Parts: sequence; C-alpha cells; structure tokens
Amino acid sequence: MAAGGGGQAAAPAGLAFSWLLFDTVDMTKPLLGQSLDRLEDERFVRGRGRYIADLAAPNALHGIVVRSPHAHARIISIDVEAARAMPGVAGVFTGADLAAENVGPLPCGVTNIAMARPLIVPPCHALARDAVRYVGEPVVFVVADNVEHARAAAEAVVVEYEPLVPVIAITDAVLWPEAPHNIAFEYHRGEMGPVEAAIRDAAHVVECEVVNNRVVAASMETRGALGEYDSANDRLHLTASAAGAHAIRDLLAASVFRIAKEKLRVSIPDVGGGFGMKNVLYPEWVLVLYAARYLKRPVQWIGERNEEFLASVHGRDSRVRAKLALDKDGKFLALEAHVLAFMGAYISTVAPVVPTMAMGSAMGGVYDIPLVAFVTQGVFTNTTPVDAYRGAGKPEANYLIERCIDAAAAKLGTDAMKLRRKNIVRRFPHRSAMGLPIEQGSFGHAIDLAIKAADGFGARRRDARKRGRLRGLGYACFLETARGTPNEVARLEVGEDDHIHISVGTHSNGQGHETTYAQIAADALGLPIELFTFRQGDTDDLDSGGGHGGARSMHQGGTAMLMAAEGLIENARKLAARLLQTDVDSVRYEAGMLRVAATGQEIGLDEVARASREAPEDDIAPGLACKATHLCDRYTFPNGCHLAEVEIDPDTGEVRLERYVIFDDFGRLLDPRQTLSQVHGGVVQGIGQAMFEQVLFDGDTGQNLSGSLMDYALPRAADIPAFEGALTQDFPSAANRLGVKGSGQAGAIASPATIMNAVMNALAPLGVTHLDMPATPARVWAAIRAARG
Repeated sequence: MAAGGGGQAAAPAGLAFSWLLFDTVDMTKPLLGQSLDRLEDERFVRGRGRYIADLAAPNALHGIVVRSPHAHARIISIDVEAARAMPGVAGVFTGADLAAENVGPLPCGVTNIAMARPLIVPPCHALARDAVRYVGEPVVFVVADNVEHARAAAEAVVVEYEPLVPVIAITDAVLWPEAPHNIAFEYHRGEMGPVEAAIRDAAHVVECEVVNNRVVAASMETRGALGEYDSANDRLHLTASAAGAHAIRDLLAASVFRIAKEKLRVSIPDVGGGFGMKNVLYPEWVLVLYAARYLKRPVQWIGERNEEFLASVHGRDSRVRAKLALDKDGKFLALEAHVLAFMGAYISTVAPVVPTMAMGSAMGGVYDIPLVAFVTQGVFTNTTPVDAYRGAGKPEANYLIERCIDAAAAKLGTDAMKLRRKNIVRRFPHRSAMGLPIEQGSFGHAIDLAIKAADGFGARRRDARKRGRLRGLGYACFLETARGTPNEVARLEVGEDDHIHISVGTHSNGQGHETTYAQIAADALGLPIELFTFRQGDTDDLDSGGGHGGARSMHQGGTAMLMAAEGLIENARKLAARLLQTDVDSVRYEAGMLRVAATGQEIGLDEVARASREAPEDDIAPGLACKATHLCDRYTFPNGCHLAEVEIDPDTGEVRLERYVIFDDFGRLLDPRQTLSQVHGGVVQGIGQAMFEQVLFDGDTGQNLSGSLMDYALPRAADIPAFEGALTQDFPSAANRLGVKGSGQAGAIASPATIMNAVMNALAPLGVTHLDMPATPARVWAAIRAARG
C-alpha cells in the first residue's frame, strides 16, 4: 500500500506508512505478529482448491431450478408431465411434492429480538406453492443425469400465472395479509422522549435523509450444493458453498426436515467469497437434500451468475431520516433516527438483526452523544430478500452519523473535522448512549493523522480547477462493534501422521484462517507451522460452531484455539508423567518435548500421542485431543479515520477516486499483511457501494433491471488508487486473550461515507447539497445540472 500511482499527488512527508514494508519472516521468533505467506495459497494458485463445483459424487444427478418470471403472481397450474418424460430426467418436483412429504418452510433464525411491533415471518417454502412473490423465486426443481438434460427439461415445464400488482415501494397494495401496510416489524431503541426534548431545546438541529442502496455480494464463486442420502443410516449430508455449517444444520433439521440434528451432516469445502450472503439458509439447500432422499442418489446444483443476482440475498437497502442536535458551541446533544428497512418478500435467516440490534450497537459512532434513540420499521416488498452483507448494520449506522456531521458543518459554517474533534470520545472506559461499554481507544489520534495526511490539498484542488475538474476532500471516522455470535469452539489433536490437526467452528471464505489459526497453535506449542493441518466447516468434526460473521473469528475462535493448545499440552503433561513415572507438576513442556528437569528424563510429544492411542486413558483422549470452548459475549471496537480525495468532471459527472488513506486500530495484529488484505477488500466493497453498485427494480413490474454483470457495475482495479495510511497496535483489546479487534468488516463500514463526503465537498462550490449513493456519472451530472438551474 504505497503512495502514488495513477497520476496522484505525492503523499505528504512525515507520515508513518507502517505497512509499506513487511520484514522477512524469522522462523526463530514467534509467528504471531509476522506476515507469513498464506499456507492455503499454494493449492489455490495451482488450481488445487476444492470448491463445490469440483466435488464429484458417484452416480450424481444434477438439478436446475425453474424460477418465477413475475414479482407477484398467483400460481394457477403447473404442468411437469412433458418435462418428466424427457431424456435423462430422474425427477421433477413442485411445492405440492414437498408439502406431501411434510417439508417445512425456511425459518428465520432470530425471532427473539424485543420488538415494539411483533416480527412477522411468513412461510417461505423451498418451492412456491400458491403464489410467487419475487422474480427468481424457485417454483420447480428438475433433476436429471446431466446439466444439459436438466436444463432442457426445465424449459418444458409450463407454469400458468395470474399476475398481481407488485409492491416495490411503499404502496397500498398488500403483499402478506398478516402484515398490515406490509410492515414486517417495528423496533425501538433508546428513549425517544428525552431525545425529542433535547432536539426541541437545542441551539442547532440538522436534519438529514440518507439512503443505503441495495447491493449484491457478487462473490467470485456462485452458490452451489450437493445433497446425499445414506439410506442404511437414514442420514442426510449437505455439502455447500456456504458458511456457518452448524447453524445451517440446526435450522434445516429442526424446522425444515423435522429430524434430529444427528441425522444431518453439513460440510463446507473451500468457499470463494461470501461477505455474509452465504451465511444464510437457501431453498436450494432444501431441494438437493429432498431430491437426494427421494431418488436415493446424490444431487448437485450449481448456481449460475444470473441466479445470484435474482435469488441470492441482497444487502443494505434502507432509508433513514435523522436529526442531530448541537449546542451553541457545536457539542452534540442528541441523535434521533427513523429507519425504513426493505426486507424483500420474505424474512431471511438473520435479516431482522441487521437494521435493529446490529445497527443500534454502532449508532452514534465514535462520538460522545449523550442521547440517542431510533425506530426501525421493516417492510415487505416484492423483491429478493435482504440479509447480512459485510458489516451488516454497522455501515448503515456509520454512514448516517458521518453524513450528518458534514451536513451540520455546512449548516453551521464550520469545519467538519473541528466538529469531529470536538465530539470524539476521549475518556475511557466509555459507555455509549446505546449501552455498550467501550474499553479504550485513541479516536482523536486517528483524526489528527488523517488531517495531517491531507496536507497540500489546497494546491491539488487548484491544479484540478485549472484542468476543469472539481476536486473534493472527504473524511469519515468509524466504530465497529465486532463480536458476531457469542462463544466459539476449537479442537486440536495429534494425528497418527504426527501432524497437529486443527478444527474450528468458524469458517473462512477467503480470510486466510488456515494460516492464522496455525500461527496461533504453532506459537502455543512451539512447533513448526508445517506440522499443522486445518479443517473447518464440518458438523461431524465439531458438535457446535458459530461460523464467521461480525468480524468474530480471531476474537472468538482464535482465543478458543489458544485454549485448545493449552489443553493439549496439559493432556500431554499428564500422560508423560505417567509414562515417566513422576508427578505431573515436575513435567515441563517446551517445543514438542516433555522433560523432567530433576532426572533429565524426556519424551517427545509425538511419542506421548502414540501412547494415548495405543493404551487409552479414561481422562485423556486419543491423540491428546482437546476441545476448548471460549465463552465470550463481549465486543471488540475496531475504529479509525479515513480520508478520500476525488476529482469530478462537471461536464460528464464522472467521479475519479484519486487518493484513499486509512488510519485504523485493530488492536494486536496477528498477521499484518492478512489484516491489510481484509481492510483493502472491505474498502473496495464500500467504494463499490458509494460509486458504482445498485440493484434496481422496475417500479411497475418488479423486474430486476441490474440482473447481470452487464447491468450491475463493480469496481475494477483501474478505479482504485494505491492505498495509503497506517495501522496502530497501541490499543490491544481486553475482550480476548489475543488482544485482537475484528478487521474483516471495517473497510466497508468506513469507505462509503468517506467517499460521499469527498464527492459532496467537490460539488459544494456549485451549490449541490444532497446526493445519494451511488455517485454515478448520471446522478452527479443531474445534480450539477439541477444546481445550475
């Protein structure tokens, strides 16, 4: 992440760009804190990754989903006879077939949120029964001996529909009879009365309305699944490009198939990106399992790219009206927000958490705001369901406060960074208005660094003006509340091959867990990292696990891994004491050897592990295996300040991102380069939301107008400048033994507001006062034209 490139001005001198150089790895020192080459990357770059489409089950069949072409319609009839008669077809299934087998609807996994207006969860069946409610909803599942035969048979399915008026915006049309006015739920947090009083009496009140545009995850690998059925043991096995194997197993077993969870195994191979989209339960998971059980053969389904746009859950999609109250000196007094969250046609697995508890945890950001209250209404529309997407509620909360601050600065005629400095949390520990205890941080330091990084902006703006361009500078701070699902498990065992086998309940879909967990275990055991093998995402390996999400893996799982390593050492010490006929207190472990200092006796860890298998002990598992559970419901608080510089062509509305600078605090960095890779990815996804990406639906028909990569713009390498900045390790978290703070989502939390503040700063001289994401050329050009009259 170096300065310069793409015609950018040189970075100001005197800044510490701590990530420009990565020291050569010194294997004689602890691995944690060093930037290692990722262990998994060799097999990936050699084409040896094991993704869902790479899996070949003997005698497997292939499935194709027939999807609704309507956003809202009654199903009058379904004729599948011609399809069933076509070559290679093994089965054609409808919602009536699943109903006859008592297959239940897909459940919502979070129904325990304290709502002011109860959460309504309409039945979401794997195959639509009486009606369809979004374009792309599954209606028929065709299974054949190969994909070509399945696709041909799918074309022969005839479905007669009676189109209904779709609900795309807030209208009088009703999507679900049980949801008056299409309201799915209402959530309140904070005391609105004191907030309203503070706003009423404030010297200054700024009103803001912001939109978080709907986006798709667009992971490199599409979704896919393989269903298998073991008739001898009456056991199902789902292998899927997913995340969170245990949650998926539990929901499928209890609510859909209504079987004991021991009768369902879920395993997840390598996954090519997910960003929250693959954490949820999908109809296709149900379909491959149902068909496999019915046909007594494995059934595979691999999604196509257009199916991802139509039927994978989308992200974001909310509108917020807010008021920020300030006293005469610019101190923040209160924040009031009213959130309208568009949920799509159904309530997806964890969707209700996003605009309620998750968004609420970060409301107000890094600022000392005494009073905060907000109300969220979730509403149904005839669109693809929405669920968690990188950051999941925290980007929405951060975008709101950071845009409000810039609007307040404009109204008061003051500098936005002065407002931020004046209101930043400086005394710790601090309890936020939302009730979260923030242990420590140096929010003001990040602001100071960001301001210093903008040195010379005036000259760069004047240069841009000479070239007919508008240059803008934008800042945004961020605070993440990182935890995800509380608690995590990890297991270590010395295998028969003398390698240490790692199992963990989190799941990587690109984050580098295979390397980082091995770093933790290797340091704890004092052994070469090459001796460790990594397993994840299999409910037969561990009986529980929280998956990934909420930037939790190192916070929760990393600590569990450390505990498992310590437990394995204790098992080794106990057994070594018995083998050496001494007491356990006299046995010391160091770098794979167990020694008794008084007698000079010693024995290797591998030998002790073999003894544990050859002569099992009641209190010591074979292979000295130890499963550890880290019980923790505490948050970590990643934070920082970013700045962006953009240039806009006023004649075309084109926005170019010229600089992006990052100053972040993630506590202790277990692997600095991997941390940066997470930050980079998040920032780029936030840039995508701010400048390029938006899912659009036709207002009359509900058709997805951005249903392919021809119609949905993603950021490209040419759109991204070389990142600059620095990370601090001066504030390790006390919420876990490793001192880490989650880094996986931070970039996507900070960058949308940073970019939009820069765009608005560039447009301010023209009189543009409002613009919603994404800042596309057409939208920017229209705003300029409107401002000029």
